[in-house]
Amino acid sequence: MVSIFSEIPTVWLQISLVGIWLGLILLVAEGLNRFTSVDPEVSRKVVHIGTGNVILLAWWLEIPGWVGISAGVLAGAIALISYQVPILPSLNSINRKSLGTFFYAVSISVLVAWFWPLQHQEYAALGILVMTWGDGLAAVIGQKYGKHIYRVWGIQKSWEGSATMYLVSFAVSSLILLTVQGNIWQTWAVSAVVALAAATLESVSKLGIDNLTVPIGSGAIAFFLNQFLIIGNV
Repeated sequence: MVSIFSEIPTVWLQISLVGIWLGLILLVAEGLNRFTSVDPEVSRKVVHIGTGNVILLAWWLEIPGWVGISAGVLAGAIALISYQVPILPSLNSINRKSLGTFFYAVSISVLVAWFWPLQHQEYAALGILVMTWGDGLAAVIGQKYGKHIYRVWGIQKSWEGSATMYLVSFAVSSLILLTVQGNIWQTWAVSAVVALAAATLESVSKLGIDNLTVPIGSGAIAFFLNQFLIIGNV
């Protein structure tokens, strides 16, 4: 308890910076939803991508893990309420059954709780950002340019969208691992496997469960593969 209280002045500054960022994202998304005629999916993707990048702020600002876990729990509760009460139409304004926003918040809490104590915040960031950018851009590309359709469990997907998911996931994983461990062959090998797993998990998921399986799966695969390929070969 003493250590937590001693962190409060710095923590409040960190929380304020994150809060400002999230506030701007929600304002933009709500503005698009309420005052423009853009597709509701656009405002959802603004929230999806914008909020996901908070994991980078948490990593770079060295925000304590308990703050990230608490924020994820709070966001999950707000998401559940929002499914019943239109608190934030930009989150749940499209006509499809999905718990994606709730699963997204759960993923953040799980990854922070797992990797922050290990001092390997990069894997939490990798998992969240693979979902943030990969799924976000895959949906946009798939809807606009998806011509080659396939179905999994009755859900329509496009090869263009899945290819985007793979390429963006590979790029995100590579950038994070390059930053942490440098330009070694394990960086590229791990990124390729993570990207393939993320694209596969996204293609077979329904009801928004990919917001849980893709981030946690990506972070876990990257972590365990690196343990085996790098530490195991030392």
